[in-house]
Amino acid sequence: MSSARTLSSKSVCTACRHHLQLSRRSFTTAPVLRADEKDPFAALLAASTPSTRRPQPTSRVTPEAPQSPVMAALDDAQDATALWTSTASDNLNARNISQEAHRLNVYCTKHNTHITLVQPSKSAAQTISSSVSSTSSSAAAKNKVVDVLLSLSTGNIGFRKGGRGSYDAAYQLGAFAMKQIQEKGMLQDVRKLEVVLRGFGAGREAIQKILLGTEGRLLRRRITAVMDATRLKFGGDRSPNPRRLG
Repeated sequence: MSSARTLSSKSVCTACRHHLQLSRRSFTTAPVLRADEKDPFAALLAASTPSTRRPQPTSRVTPEAPQSPVMAALDDAQDATALWTSTASDNLNARNISQEAHRLNVYCTKHNTHITLVQPSKSAAQTISSSVSSTSSSAAAKNKVVDVLLSLSTGNIGFRKGGRGSYDAAYQLGAFAMKQIQEKGMLQDVRKLEVVLRGFGAGREAIQKILLGTEGRLLRRRITAVMDATRLKFGGDRSPNPRRLG
């Protein structure tokens, strides 16, 4: 029984304590004893002292969040006085305009169909699809505000009188408008597009078929909202009597 009893640290003298070896078992919590260590208790002392070393930051690359237009303008400016120049204000306005959406207004009546593409208000020099050149045009032409990029109706493609209100005329008008938007390079400026429908004519369904079909495939992915701007009358003056034939 006495041989199986383990000796405590108090029953071992100081001289014999230096000759004791630490445990070499696997998965042990005791510190590792190195062969080149003169003092076998040096590893135990190092393990008991708290470490003051801070963990080094990892080199993981985190994706940067997109900057707001105001912060981007502040980064571009070299000093505080550069923010008061006209160039800095133009750059800030250009960033704000680029975030606004274009609008495709479709006005459908029983007699005709009108399609209008409108952009946020900016100068002709900043509009890619405008015919104003940055070198040959005058300053007045460059500073001219451009809102409407395209305005078409069924009369512009050859329909006359009663044929302008038909479904076929509205469908051909929508296909022609999509072709003009692509050929004139207007898609380069369009980041977001809002479709505004007004009226319940035959062109309403025709334009929807155009946007969902192959003709509107390049413009369809840019659409962010579809709105109805049909004006409804509540009260008001008396409407004319409906026309009745026969």
